[in-house]
Amino acid sequence: MLRYLTSGESHGPVVTAILEGLPSHLRLTRGDIDRDLARRQGGYGRGGRMRIETDRVEILAGVRWGETTGAPLTLQVANRDWENWGPKMSAEPEHKGALAAVTRPRPGHADLNGAMKYDHRDMRDVLERASARETTMRVAVGAVARTLLAQFDVESLVHVVNLGGVRSEVPGDLAFTELQARAEASDVRCVDEEAAAQMRAAIDQAKANGDSLGGTVEVRVQGVPQGLGSYVQWDRKLPPRIAHHVMGIQAFKGVEIGLGFTCADRPGSQVHDEILWDEQRGYHRRTNRAGGFEGGITTGEEVVVRAVMKPISTLYKPLASVDTATHRPYRASVERSDTCAVPAAGVIAEAAVLFCLADAFLEKFGGDSLAEIRRNYEAYLEQVRSF
Repeated sequence: MLRYLTSGESHGPVVTAILEGLPSHLRLTRGDIDRDLARRQGGYGRGGRMRIETDRVEILAGVRWGETTGAPLTLQVANRDWENWGPKMSAEPEHKGALAAVTRPRPGHADLNGAMKYDHRDMRDVLERASARETTMRVAVGAVARTLLAQFDVESLVHVVNLGGVRSEVPGDLAFTELQARAEASDVRCVDEEAAAQMRAAIDQAKANGDSLGGTVEVRVQGVPQGLGSYVQWDRKLPPRIAHHVMGIQAFKGVEIGLGFTCADRPGSQVHDEILWDEQRGYHRRTNRAGGFEGGITTGEEVVVRAVMKPISTLYKPLASVDTATHRPYRASVERSDTCAVPAAGVIAEAAVLFCLADAFLEKFGGDSLAEIRRNYEAYLEQVRSF
């Protein structure tokens, strides 16, 4: 129901997204998107690029007087660093040669594979598009999805549960709103203050060593209705669709839902969620080990998705590589980089999950206007309540 494309390079003039499938009459402003763009730029351990950019979206199409029209939405964010790169990244042929070719691929990046695949002798043509700068627009699209889901009381949060081997301990009785508030107040997006201090120290040490750190983020979404997704075909199940989008984020290496890989260590009695019923809540689960899904369908419980980000590939103590122009060994080239981007990457993962949930929501309750979707949604809730 929802689909989008992004376009643009890291040091080009702009990055852009076109999002199709939104209903009409959804209230949407630049501020709804800019809030999440600012969240993406924060976090302890970020590099120099974040001191240059202050991302602000321009809505170029699909919104009139603060409401969506039902037409494709066009979003654009300017790259302020373009001022320093103009001729070096120009589309015009007369500027060719304004910047020396990149011929020393960086381990862990798309540089070498991309150059070989697309026959680029200058890896600048690869790394500019493969850059995580592109995730600016994924966050923008996720912010639109958040705005849509908020109309139906769906809320989300993301927090860091592991950074460089330092693990966060989250009290089991911590309310969703408190967990959300603590995560947003932390520069490492960690709700455990003792662990947060250790995470900052680990980032400082990695920076001093010219190294980088990865970690694990957890996205939680509450208020998701039962019935999104389907069991009837593999590609209609919602968890793999979420995993597909999250794994598409640069540097992400794994996704788990609910207990995830912990299921391998436990007997079935400690994995599955018993079903209960009462007059007030209707059907619900005693626990939520499944992370809000059974049979590829949402259960109505909180959606819980964890994702692993590897350490940033660009190191200030570069790893060994080979110059493709001479085939001689060299140390890899160094682009400006972060020491740790896990807190910011969590915002991108949250955006990916929200997009998938919004897509499934429209698939289930879809209509051309927000009013039509609301009618479908409320009729379905009445059906479920009477089951």
